[in-house]
Amino acid sequence: MPATFALFVVVAGAPFPFGSTNDLSIAFWCLCLGIAVIFAPTGDLRAPHLWLLAGIGLIVAAYTFVLHEQLSGHPWIAPFQPIWKQASDLLGVPIAPSASIVKNEAFFALGAPLANILAIVLGITIGANRDCARRMLWVIAISGALYALYGVLSFLIEPSMILWRDKTAYLDSVTGTFINRNTAAAYFGSCAVIWMLLILEDVRRRMPERRLLWNRVLRDVSDIPPRGIVSKVLALMICFTAMFMTGSRAGVGLSLLAMIVAVTLFLRKDLPRRTGILSSLGASTVVALGLIYLLGGRVSNRFDLQGLADQGRVEAWKSTLKIIGNNPWFGTGMGTFRWAFPPYRSPDISIYGVWDRAHSTPLELASEVGIPLTLLIGLAWSVMFMVMALGLFTRRRDAIIPLAAAATASLSLLHSSLDFTLQIPGYSIPFFALFGVGLAQSFRSRLAKGEERRPPMSIGSTGTRLPD
Repeated sequence: MPATFALFVVVAGAPFPFGSTNDLSIAFWCLCLGIAVIFAPTGDLRAPHLWLLAGIGLIVAAYTFVLHEQLSGHPWIAPFQPIWKQASDLLGVPIAPSASIVKNEAFFALGAPLANILAIVLGITIGANRDCARRMLWVIAISGALYALYGVLSFLIEPSMILWRDKTAYLDSVTGTFINRNTAAAYFGSCAVIWMLLILEDVRRRMPERRLLWNRVLRDVSDIPPRGIVSKVLALMICFTAMFMTGSRAGVGLSLLAMIVAVTLFLRKDLPRRTGILSSLGASTVVALGLIYLLGGRVSNRFDLQGLADQGRVEAWKSTLKIIGNNPWFGTGMGTFRWAFPPYRSPDISIYGVWDRAHSTPLELASEVGIPLTLLIGLAWSVMFMVMALGLFTRRRDAIIPLAAAATASLSLLHSSLDFTLQIPGYSIPFFALFGVGLAQSFRSRLAKGEERRPPMSIGSTGTRLPD
């Protein structure tokens, strides 16, 4: 289908042009996604999917209202920013006021949020088909492994270049096709989560028993033909290597946390009832710490020297809270953080450099669009996690899809609270599409024509087919 193919191309291609942070790239992806939405197949959509799309429509309506207030010369209820009257008095000439501190900037900042909305809408629409949903996992996983391979090779061969441009920062870190190492770490870590789940699903499917017998796991795994597993393990190790070579503290730490929780949730039915989950979490944590010790020397050093967050970032968050306190309802205007921040900049922050981001997407969002819209978006994230949890704990087939979406959503949300991962379209577009697929597959799939729903198989059955 053309719309499905277009979505796959966008998902695989978005990280390529330097994380798609420039306006031309964002506009191109919005054009592709918009055309794909128009021609997207809707035959697999059912009532739960329509309710999800209606909820997204509510978010769009709220965004539209805030944009109207920030762009209009005659806003309905938003107050004008006092900076315009101050400028008029200083210059002695009349200046038309605005609810934004930078006129029309909200229009130019609309591209990235629009691309994310189109991506999640397409993810729900196309992901309602289970075959397309599973292909989406593979597209993200394979493209992520290829970007990771490029990142490692380019670092070893020519570390001062990103694609065809000179690399001006993070010369000692792998960034792949991204400019920032933290975003690269989150991207490679998210892809590693997907590869980990694909491997576990493949291994579990090849096990002879419905329930794992842990005293026979090693023997059963050794009996699996390596042909179909080796390539996946190799892709996982490439993503792992690239992730650790970024040197990002939060990116590596949160990626490993997402993997630990995802693996535990995947194996929850096979674990002992009383101590199984705790044992799994403990063992996974030990393995993660071992990996940090063996592969993440630079990450460990940065934890030792700077802790979880450097002081400048903490002071920037405090300054951003002051911006929010003075502009609680409609913010300073979408895309205006770099202009709003200097008057609030803490004296404890180094005078070097320009803070064009808050390094916390929720705080920056609240400062630019106000607390009400930020709370509405936070509620939408909460609903998304609840729906994915429903799919994870109720589906018996393809539960890996909502699990992968929930794990990467948790990783990206937590990381964006400490940085700006979800503000980089090269990361956000692929994973908002995955979030949509995870939401769509959190409900029971419609049976294919001629397929019969079979009753659950009893323990000890040798078959492998499971109904939803």
